[in-house]
Amino acid sequence: MTGRIQLALNVDNLDESIGFYSKLFGTEPAKVRPGYANFAIASPPLKLVLLENRGHGGSLNHLGVEVPDTDAVDAEQARLATVGLASIDERDTTCCYARQDKFWVEGAPNGERWEIYTVLADSQSFSGTDSAQCCPAPQAGDGSESAGTCCA
Repeated sequence: MTGRIQLALNVDNLDESIGFYSKLFGTEPAKVRPGYANFAIASPPLKLVLLENRGHGGSLNHLGVEVPDTDAVDAEQARLATVGLASIDERDTTCCYARQDKFWVEGAPNGERWEIYTVLADSQSFSGTDSAQCCPAPQAGDGSESAGTCCA
């Protein structure tokens, strides 16, 4: 599989986290929006996503692989189906301030969520109205504050 790994972290304070990761990786974020930032790091190849989710800082939100185009999304989904991994398809969806084609891999032994995706275009909104869950949502009743209805 070609692309780069995505690591989406919950953070308590977005501004402090942006400062830390800017220093750590020697680069500024590629995108900053309310409650959200991402870094497109060349070396090591990493898409680091920060999601402001007070009270859950330092925890994993989800994992992913950003691939170059929809053909690569389709190829990975077909490959994973042949080895018995089920997926949840999401096409032309808005998530994390981007319009995307993607799918979620189901069945990880520890419950971690992986998405395989490509960015089609930038978006001014965090999620689309028809996107029920662009990223894993917080557990019901956990009292968390979040940047939006997804990636929280």
